[in-house]
Amino acid sequence: MARSKTPASKPALPADVDWLRLDQQLCFALYSSSLAMTKLYKPMLEPLGLTYPQYLVMLVLWEQDGISVSTLGQRLSLDSGTLTPLLKRIEAAGLIERRRAAEDERRVDILLTAAGRDLRQQAQDIPPRLACAAACPLEELSSLTRRLHELRQRLAGAEPSSPSPTTTDR
Repeated sequence: MARSKTPASKPALPADVDWLRLDQQLCFALYSSSLAMTKLYKPMLEPLGLTYPQYLVMLVLWEQDGISVSTLGQRLSLDSGTLTPLLKRIEAAGLIERRRAAEDERRVDILLTAAGRDLRQQAQDIPPRLACAAACPLEELSSLTRRLHELRQRLAGAEPSSPSPTTTDR
Protein backbone atom coordinates (compact mmCIF):
# COMPACT_ATOMS: atom_id res chain seq x y z
CA MET A 1 0.00 0.00 0.00
CA ALA A 2 1.39 3.39 -0.96
CA ARG A 3 1.97 6.04 1.68
CA SER A 4 0.14 9.31 1.28
CA LYS A 5 2.85 11.44 2.86
CA THR A 6 5.68 12.69 0.76
CA PRO A 7 9.00 11.47 2.08
CA ALA A 8 11.00 13.94 4.13
CA SER A 9 14.14 15.12 2.43
CA LYS A 10 17.20 13.28 3.63
CA PRO A 11 20.21 15.22 4.84
CA ALA A 12 23.16 15.05 2.51
CA LEU A 13 25.73 12.84 4.24
CA PRO A 14 29.35 12.76 3.11
CA ALA A 15 29.87 9.67 0.97
CA ASP A 16 33.36 9.00 2.29
CA VAL A 17 32.06 8.02 5.77
CA ASP A 18 30.68 4.61 6.66
CA TRP A 19 27.53 5.79 8.46
CA LEU A 20 26.72 2.29 9.69
CA ARG A 21 29.82 2.08 11.87
CA LEU A 22 28.96 1.99 15.56
CA ASP A 23 31.19 4.96 16.35
CA GLN A 24 29.26 7.07 13.83
CA GLN A 25 25.96 6.53 15.64
CA LEU A 26 24.66 9.39 17.77
CA CYS A 27 22.36 6.95 19.57
CA PHE A 28 25.33 4.86 20.70
CA ALA A 29 27.31 7.92 21.81
CA LEU A 30 24.36 9.02 23.94
CA TYR A 31 23.69 5.51 25.27
CA SER A 32 27.29 4.74 26.20
CA SER A 33 27.72 8.21 27.73
CA SER A 34 24.61 7.61 29.82
CA LEU A 35 26.02 4.29 31.05
CA ALA A 36 29.32 5.95 31.94
CA MET A 37 27.49 8.76 33.75
CA THR A 38 25.36 6.34 35.76
CA LYS A 39 28.46 4.35 36.71
CA LEU A 40 30.16 7.56 37.87
CA TYR A 41 27.17 8.58 39.98
CA LYS A 42 26.85 5.24 41.77
CA PRO A 43 29.64 5.70 44.37
CA MET A 44 28.60 9.34 44.89
CA LEU A 45 25.00 8.37 45.62
CA GLU A 46 25.67 5.32 47.81
CA PRO A 47 26.38 7.40 50.95
CA LEU A 48 23.01 9.10 50.40
CA GLY A 49 21.26 5.74 50.07
CA LEU A 50 20.01 6.63 46.58
CA THR A 51 20.14 4.97 43.21
CA TYR A 52 20.51 7.14 40.13
CA PRO A 53 16.76 7.06 39.25
CA GLN A 54 15.92 7.90 42.88
CA TYR A 55 18.37 10.82 42.72
CA LEU A 56 16.55 12.15 39.65
CA VAL A 57 13.24 12.00 41.54
CA MET A 58 14.78 13.84 44.47
CA LEU A 59 16.24 16.52 42.18
CA VAL A 60 12.76 17.27 40.85
CA LEU A 61 11.26 17.34 44.35
CA TRP A 62 14.00 19.62 45.66
CA GLU A 63 13.00 22.02 42.88
CA GLN A 64 9.26 21.71 43.52
CA ASP A 65 7.92 19.90 46.55
CA GLY A 66 4.34 18.65 46.56
CA ILE A 67 3.91 17.86 42.87
CA SER A 68 1.66 15.15 41.50
CA VAL A 69 2.92 11.76 40.39
CA SER A 70 1.81 12.54 36.84
CA THR A 71 3.74 15.83 36.79
CA LEU A 72 6.82 14.04 38.11
CA GLY A 73 6.43 11.35 35.45
CA GLN A 74 6.22 14.00 32.72
CA ARG A 75 9.25 15.81 34.07
CA LEU A 76 11.35 12.61 34.14
CA SER A 77 9.82 11.04 31.01
CA LEU A 78 8.77 8.00 33.04
CA ASP A 79 5.46 6.16 32.94
CA SER A 80 3.55 5.29 36.11
CA GLY A 81 4.53 1.62 35.84
CA THR A 82 8.18 2.61 36.25
CA LEU A 83 7.63 5.50 38.61
CA THR A 84 5.34 3.84 41.19
CA PRO A 85 7.81 1.17 42.41
CA LEU A 86 10.55 3.81 42.45
CA LEU A 87 8.42 6.09 44.63
CA LYS A 88 7.50 3.21 46.94
CA ARG A 89 11.20 2.53 47.62
CA ILE A 90 11.92 6.22 48.27
CA GLU A 91 8.91 6.38 50.58
CA ALA A 92 10.07 3.25 52.44
CA ALA A 93 13.41 5.02 52.98
CA GLY A 94 11.50 7.84 54.70
CA LEU A 95 12.39 10.55 52.17
CA ILE A 96 8.94 11.22 50.70
CA GLU A 97 5.29 10.80 51.50
CA ARG A 98 2.59 10.07 48.93
CA ARG A 99 -0.81 11.62 49.60
CA ARG A 100 -4.09 11.66 47.73
CA ALA A 101 -5.06 15.23 46.86
CA ALA A 102 -8.04 16.42 48.91
CA GLU A 103 -9.66 18.15 45.92
CA ASP A 104 -9.18 15.20 43.55
CA GLU A 105 -8.65 11.75 45.04
CA ARG A 106 -7.47 10.42 41.70
CA ARG A 107 -4.35 12.60 42.00
CA VAL A 108 -1.46 11.53 44.21
CA ASP A 109 0.91 14.23 45.39
CA ILE A 110 4.47 13.62 46.53
CA LEU A 111 5.83 15.55 49.48
CA LEU A 112 9.32 15.58 50.89
CA THR A 113 9.74 14.55 54.51
CA ALA A 114 12.15 16.39 56.78
CA ALA A 115 14.73 13.68 55.99
CA GLY A 116 14.12 14.20 52.27
CA ARG A 117 14.66 17.95 52.59
CA ASP A 118 17.79 17.41 54.72
CA LEU A 119 19.25 15.06 52.13
CA ARG A 120 19.52 17.98 49.70
CA GLN A 121 22.33 19.47 51.76
CA GLN A 122 24.24 16.18 51.64
CA ALA A 123 23.85 16.07 47.85
CA GLN A 124 25.31 19.56 47.31
CA ASP A 125 28.79 18.26 46.48
CA ILE A 126 27.65 15.83 43.76
CA PRO A 127 27.45 18.29 40.80
CA PRO A 128 30.94 19.75 41.40
CA ARG A 129 32.40 16.25 41.84
CA LEU A 130 30.79 15.17 38.57
CA ALA A 131 32.15 18.26 36.78
CA CYS A 132 35.61 17.50 38.14
CA ALA A 133 35.38 13.87 37.01
CA ALA A 134 34.28 14.97 33.53
CA ALA A 135 37.41 17.14 33.27
CA CYS A 136 35.48 19.76 31.30
CA PRO A 137 35.15 23.47 31.93
CA LEU A 138 31.76 24.34 33.44
CA GLU A 139 30.88 26.42 30.37
CA GLU A 140 31.40 23.37 28.16
CA LEU A 141 29.22 21.19 30.40
CA SER A 142 26.49 23.85 30.45
CA SER A 143 26.61 24.19 26.68
CA LEU A 144 26.47 20.43 26.18
CA THR A 145 23.53 20.13 28.59
CA ARG A 146 21.63 22.90 26.79
CA ARG A 147 22.32 21.36 23.38
CA LEU A 148 21.16 17.91 24.57
CA HIS A 149 17.92 19.44 25.90
CA GLU A 150 17.39 21.06 22.49
CA LEU A 151 18.11 17.75 20.73
CA ARG A 152 15.65 15.92 23.00
CA GLN A 153 12.95 18.48 22.19
CA ARG A 154 13.56 18.13 18.46
CA LEU A 155 13.54 14.34 18.66
CA ALA A 156 10.33 14.36 20.71
CA GLY A 157 8.64 16.40 17.99
CA ALA A 158 10.04 14.42 15.09
CA GLU A 159 8.01 12.00 13.04
CA PRO A 160 9.58 8.74 12.00
CA SER A 161 10.81 9.16 8.46
CA SER A 162 9.25 7.18 5.69
CA PRO A 163 11.06 4.25 4.16
CA SER A 164 13.59 4.98 1.46
CA PRO A 165 12.40 4.69 -2.13
CA THR A 166 14.25 1.36 -2.46
CA THR A 167 12.22 -0.21 0.37
CA THR A 168 9.01 -1.91 -0.64
CA ASP A 169 6.01 -2.50 1.56
CA ARG A 170 5.18 -6.16 1.97
